[in-house]
Amino acid sequence: MQIAFCIFKYFPYGGIQRDLMKLARESLARGHKVRVYALHWNAPPPAETGEAIEVVKVPVRALTNHRLYERFAAWVRDHLHHHPVDVIVGMNKMPGLDVYYAGDSCFEEKVSSQRGALYRLLPRYRHFAAFERAVFDPSAKTRVLTISDQQVPQFRKHYGTPEARFHPLPPGIDPDRRAPDDVADIRLAFRQEFHLRDDERLLLFVGSGFRKKGLDRALLALRALPSELYALTRLFVIGHDNAQPFRRLAERLNVADRVRFFPGRDDIPRFLFSADALVLPAYDENAGMIIIEAMIAGLPALVTGNCGYAHFLRDACAGLVSEEPFDQLRFNAQLVELLTSDARSQWRANGIQLADDPSLYQLAARAVDVIELAAAEL
Repeated sequence: MQIAFCIFKYFPYGGIQRDLMKLARESLARGHKVRVYALHWNAPPPAETGEAIEVVKVPVRALTNHRLYERFAAWVRDHLHHHPVDVIVGMNKMPGLDVYYAGDSCFEEKVSSQRGALYRLLPRYRHFAAFERAVFDPSAKTRVLTISDQQVPQFRKHYGTPEARFHPLPPGIDPDRRAPDDVADIRLAFRQEFHLRDDERLLLFVGSGFRKKGLDRALLALRALPSELYALTRLFVIGHDNAQPFRRLAERLNVADRVRFFPGRDDIPRFLFSADALVLPAYDENAGMIIIEAMIAGLPALVTGNCGYAHFLRDACAGLVSEEPFDQLRFNAQLVELLTSDARSQWRANGIQLADDPSLYQLAARAVDVIELAAAEL
């Protein structure tokens, strides 16, 4: 079987991008052929890494993103007419999909809760609303792979999509996030490499999309720490994004000397094993894979309740959840608790115990099951 995946932008460190590769590799392992259409492919070609994935870079240009995505969808539709496949899977919302991987939250829900009435008059709104409706309209046939319990009610609220078209997926955590037996040695070497004293606390913020994931909230909470704890706390920020606005914010808050920025990188497990806490104060987070990754690495976390995977942290009692609506003062106090609580060792043990749940690693297998089912019914 030939599967076509469509994604606007590919880079190695985004959550949706990582999930794309998991689905592609699972498809290859089952003997299927894989083609990926992308506007931007910011990574080595798969052929260079020995993977039999055909990457088609879509040669369209436009001055605005919404116009660019329209041209992408039209070009892909024309290419598929001349080079057909058995099933079309979208990692972004667009017309013509047989299966949509719902890595993004509901656009209409965000508009109704975060935008004014005038926003609906913009061409940008009309584009994204039309592309979302092409996937979720009751008359459409697209199967939807969901990664969070909060997604289905939102899409059904705005579109009335039949519930049978939704297919919930378990998480897809990489097993290398599990705390290994030599984690103490890894932590010691890491802290020596980055010149961290034994009494210093290392706070992690991991994720591409600094604004969406609430880096400003994390910086404000860092500044609000009691003076003695602040002097012992460092924040490492890792992600594929423009760091300059947040560097400037750190400077305005006088915390720049306590914050270090890193681009996206491949050795995230080493950071998870060696830090003291993780924060994810997101404005909007459909899932939040880093939450479970931190848990099974033994890293207590503080996350906002709107994260799709926050319930894993809450249910396992492996850290703290800052419930919605967000309150910065409450979050500040919870960060102090996260870094100083006597419960930290129990939070760590509870998170590590979750690693034995086999369902945490099954996203790709379940997703490709649905893709195969969709192809069989076309």
